[in-house]
Amino acid sequence: MTGTEVLSVGRDAIWLTIQLCAPVLIVGLVVGVVIGLFQALTQIQEQTLIYAPKIIAVFVTLLLVLPLMGALLSGFMKEIATKIAGI
Repeated sequence: MTGTEVLSVGRDAIWLTIQLCAPVLIVGLVVGVVIGLFQALTQIQEQTLIYAPKIIAVFVTLLLVLPLMGALLSGFMKEIATKIAGI
């Protein structure tokens, strides 16, 4: 493999990692901001209030996005296997 092909595989791997992590991170961020605003508006200063909704939201997001994650990983593995077979 040439240096260009290695960089291409590395770039694809980083992009795949971003695609896999983005939905869960975005949901966690949104839920955290909404609960933070709720706490600021109602002056409820309970530190543990943020954990349960965020955990539930991330778990539900993982359940919904898991087929997409599997398809993305499967496609990437097929691409890598094809490149390995072509060497």
